[in-house]
Formats: sequence, structure tokens, C-alpha cells
Amino acid sequence: MKKHLTLFLLCLCGMAQQVSAQGYYLYKNGQRQSYRANEMDSLVFYKTEESPAQEPEEEDPEHDPMDPKKATKATAERNNQWYTRLDFEDQAELENAKRGLIEATPDLVIKNSVGEVWNMAEFKFMQEGGEAPSTVNPSLWRNTLCNVQCGLFQVCDGIYQVRGYDMANMTFIKTKSGGWLIFDVLMCKEVAQAALEIFKKNVDSNPRIVAVLISHSHADHYGGVGAIVNEKNIADPKLSLTDQIASGKIAVITSENFMKHVIAENTYCNGGMSRRASYQYGANLPKGVTGRMAMGIGMGQSTNSPLTLMPPTFEVVEDTTLIIDGLTVTFQVTPGTEAPTEMNAYFADYRALWMAENCTGTMHNLYTLRGAQVRDAEAWCNYILEAEQKFADKTDVVFQSHNWPHWGTETIREYMVNTASVYKFIHDQTLHYVNLGLTSTEIADTLQLPERLDRVWYTRQYYGTLSHNIKAVYQRYMGWYDANPVNLNLLTPERTAKKIVEYMGSPERILRMAREDYARGEYQWVAQVTKELVFADPTNTEARRLCADALEQLGYQCESGTWRNAYLTGAMELRAATPAAPIYGTGEGVANMLGAGSISMIFEYAAIATDSREMVDKDVTVNFIIGDEKCCVVRRAGVVLTYMGETRANADATATGSKATLVKYLNGNFGGLSVTGSTDAVNSLFSGIQKPILNFNIIEP
Repeated sequence: MKKHLTLFLLCLCGMAQQVSAQGYYLYKNGQRQSYRANEMDSLVFYKTEESPAQEPEEEDPEHDPMDPKKATKATAERNNQWYTRLDFEDQAELENAKRGLIEATPDLVIKNSVGEVWNMAEFKFMQEGGEAPSTVNPSLWRNTLCNVQCGLFQVCDGIYQVRGYDMANMTFIKTKSGGWLIFDVLMCKEVAQAALEIFKKNVDSNPRIVAVLISHSHADHYGGVGAIVNEKNIADPKLSLTDQIASGKIAVITSENFMKHVIAENTYCNGGMSRRASYQYGANLPKGVTGRMAMGIGMGQSTNSPLTLMPPTFEVVEDTTLIIDGLTVTFQVTPGTEAPTEMNAYFADYRALWMAENCTGTMHNLYTLRGAQVRDAEAWCNYILEAEQKFADKTDVVFQSHNWPHWGTETIREYMVNTASVYKFIHDQTLHYVNLGLTSTEIADTLQLPERLDRVWYTRQYYGTLSHNIKAVYQRYMGWYDANPVNLNLLTPERTAKKIVEYMGSPERILRMAREDYARGEYQWVAQVTKELVFADPTNTEARRLCADALEQLGYQCESGTWRNAYLTGAMELRAATPAAPIYGTGEGVANMLGAGSISMIFEYAAIATDSREMVDKDVTVNFIIGDEKCCVVRRAGVVLTYMGETRANADATATGSKATLVKYLNGNFGGLSVTGSTDAVNSLFSGIQKPILNFNIIEP
């Protein structure tokens, strides 16, 4: 009754002008907007029925409040609806995921001296298949069935992939002279070495590795390079690519500006991004039907091992065709797509097209939840269409750095066009509604994919989602500000929460009402309102538990594996009250990357890691001669400025030494540089460096 009245009042005010069989019309800025009710059911004034309050479900007296709960009736019913929404009789993607299997390794566990690096054995329960339990979205269950296919696969004669040994794939491509190219090398040495071993066991016991090709600048594609390439066997970058191959050493081939973007994305915000990544990837969640499942492009990331990095010996700077050990490879550079620097590759001898991470068998991220620069949806679409135009009619198999290949020219063409169309739709329609005055949240609550695209399994929202990708496009064009001046200078979340609780009466009243809404299945609102209670008073145990319960049900309902991970990690941390530290590559991994980067990047990292407020009155000027490079580093008013290629006569000191020694200074290991002048001045540039907080709060203040 309440919502009938609300709609009636809106009609009187001229906001809602008509109720139709299709939904409701809303006049905004003088133009009529049409919405179907199921598109807008999260907005109260669009509902025509009150959600019936259910009897509170009985709690198991034996249940530990720290443990996950079962799915509620509302969650079970909502998940069950997916069986009518999608065509579960269509098994094509699962068949593709299994096709070409040479050796399955479902018991795979990889460890090092620190601990477990990778474990697929804990997902063996998925091999039984069947319908999804009520705690898992059936569409995500289907995606997990595809992603648990683990082992060595043949893509076509001469091309093999190891899948399920990390989130990404490791691909082996035979050259005309009997050597091998390796495309992408996973995230750490241990998993890359294990992938190499299964390839040796089944295909070539003593492979001559000619080159490592790295498709783009994300860590799960280059971090394991140390298992293949080292300082002794890497080719000389001063030689031509042909001469590098002829030297018998291993070439490392990337697209242009690879190192710049690797360092910028994976070191400058490493602490913050690693912590957020633990939410996105569910690193600390148990694997299982109330915990971590797949996330569209794999089962998670390898952990407990530092990243390794080798600078490229050859960069592909434009679309070009190269002959590598007799094999013809046509590269298509695709900057600004899934990564700032990325490249596809066509292997004419195999009629095989490598789409890097531009096509992945799922909707991808225009903005990734761990944090990164927003990606260009329009460019992403156009590069896929360009690849389709150039290569599709002469391609028998398309394969990529995540998930499984697709075979058959017509299937490939449809696969590429459908994938491109998703990104184009998100781009165009977001901007369409921007120009009608909607905010990012309103647009995300309005748009749905066209049904023809929505029902395609390989464009489903397992990794990226329509909702947060719409917000990414909005941010790329319009920024964070929605033009409402109220939002120009908001109070902090803690101050806001305390005022909200004060205005709403009392925590007890809010909790009572929230429990009633929880019984109705209104989990998003319950999470929102109890979050305010937690931020107002983190010691409010009842608020923490109810917020956790609501987040958990939201997670159980998610089709997106990353959203599921975020919800369930939030619930876990609210219950435990002790955030777990990230177990991704920090510390040594950062040092490895900076050691492979440029001198200017080392000083940029030092500047970022220093609190300028503590150095505001400590001006200093130091010359550095590192190898055959020189620079002058100046700190003034707490700001660090680096002048590459010059030194200054009035410097407080001049320090000479190796890049490796300079990197050690970042960790407080002073000494090893030869200093003329003030040693204190040199040390001062590094003494203010603060290590990142690896387990800062996210779900509480």
C-alpha cells in the first residue's frame, strides 16, 4: 500500500506521468523516459507492490556466528530464477573449455617455502557438476565448471596451452625451426615452472625457447618470467630481433611503453591495490559453495610469491609482421584497451588469432575493482572490430590469455562482434543518458544489455559488470563529480555515519527496522544502513553481524565472481574484526619491478612513499650517477623533483653506484653508494619512506 501511495503522489507531482503494461514513464528535464519495472526495482517509488515481510528464518543453535550462513529463502528463490533467464541447455562454452585436453591435473597444488602458491585440488567438488547450490548463482556456477578444467590442452597442431595453473594461461607456439615461443608467463615463478614441466612431460622434453612474448602490462602475464628468463640467458636488446634469436638467447617481446605502465600500475599504488585486490579476488576466502568460486577469467591469482620482471629486448611499436625463428607473426597493437599497452597477434601458419585479454569469454572490466585507470570502451570495441576485419576470415581458432579458445570461422566472427558490441553499447548508451541528465548511479540502474547480447554465455557479467562498467564510462568522460553541489565537499564516512544515526533516532531503532527489511530480502538496503552503524560505532557487534549477513546474501546472489568475492570478504572481515593482510606481490616483488625499471621510476616511487609533511622543511639536492645514467634529485617544500641527464655544482652530495644498490635504499638498507659530500643528504631522500599498511580497514573506519 505504501508504494502504491508513493507512485500516486509522484503522479500528482507530474514526475510519474503514466503507468503502462511495460512499466512506468518518468518525465525528467521535460523528456519522457521509459523503464520496465524489473529494470528499476531497486528504486522504491517504481515498485507497485510492497515486498511481503517473511517470518524470520530459524537460526541453527549450533551455528557459530563467525561462520558463513546458509542461503535465505529469498536468495534461493532469486538464484533459482536464473534457470529460466538463461539457456542452460547450451553447453558450447563448457565443451570448448574441455576441448583438446592432453592431461588433466585436478589435484594440482603448488607450494614454496613460504606456503601455498596455488591450489586447484580444493575445487575438485566442482567436477561433479549438477545444479548450483542455493548459495551460488547458477550462471556463476556454470562459469566455474568451465574454469576448473585444469591441465595441458592442444589449441591446434603446434599450439598448446596450460590452463588452470594461475588465473591466466601460459601458451606454447612452435616455430618453423622447431623452437618455441611462450606467450604470457603467469604471475610467479612457481606456477610458471609447473606449467613448463607439464608441457615438457607431454610435448617436448627439452624445448628450445626462442622468445617470451608478453601480451600486456598486468602482473598475471609477466610475473612468472623469472622461471624462463634470467640475466644469463636473456638476449641483448642492442641487437636486432633476428640477431637476438640467432644468438641462442631468449628474446623478451612486448608492446611499446610496457615498462612504463608496469611500474606505474604495479608499484606506485602497490599497497593500496594489493589490499583491494584481496577483496576482488577473494584471496582470503575459503574455496567452496559459501566462499570463492570462479571470477570469469580464472579461479584466482597465485599468492605468497614475489613477482619477477625482465625488461623487453624488443618492443612492437606499431602493427607489423615479423619472422621469428621462421614463424610469421603479425602483431596488432591495441593501446588503451584492457591495459594501457597491449597487443594481439595473428599466426598465419596456424590460421590462429591471439586476442590477448581483449576477448576473454566474459564481460571484462572497464574499471577494475582493485583500482586502476579507467579503460577506453570505444577503443576496445574498435580494436576488436579491426582484428575481425583483418583476420577473422582466415582464422580457424581464436585463443587468448584467459579462458578457452573458440573454433570455426563463423563462430569466431560472431564471438568477436558480440564482444565488441558489448563495450560499444556500454560506451554509447552511458553517454546518451549523461546527456539526458542522469548520474552514473541512475544510468547503472536504468540500462540493461539488449537481450541478444544478454543471453550470450561468453558476454555474461562474471568479471566485469554492466553496473560498474557504466560508472567507469561516466567517470572517464565526466569525472567523479555529479554536478550536485551537495557532493562537492562531503563529510568523511565516519562523520556522516554518526550524524545519520543521530538523525534516525538510535542504533537500536535502526537495527530493529533493518532486521525487518532483512526478513523481506532487502539486503542491499540493510547493508547500506547497517554500514552507517558500523562506521558510527565499530564496536556495535549486532550491526556488524547484520551487515555481514546482508553482504553474504548479496554475494550468494551475484553472477559476478568479483562482486561475490567483495561481498563475502566484507562479511568475513566484519565477523572477524581483524582484516587479513594481502598475500599478493608486495615487498620483494616491488623491488624486483623497480630494479628492472628506470632510474626516474625509482625516485618517483621514493617520492610517493614519503609523507611530504614530514619533509617540508628539509630541502636537499643530490646528484646521482647510476651506471651510465646521471640525474639531479631536488627536494623542496617536501616535493621531490627529478632532473634526468644533469648534475648540479651546488648539490649537497653526489652518489655513485649501481641500480641494485639504489633499490636497496628504498627498504632502508643504506650504504653501498660512493658519496662525495654529505652522506646525510643522500640518506635523507630515503629516510622518510613509509611502508604501506597492508591490512588497512575497508569495511569499517
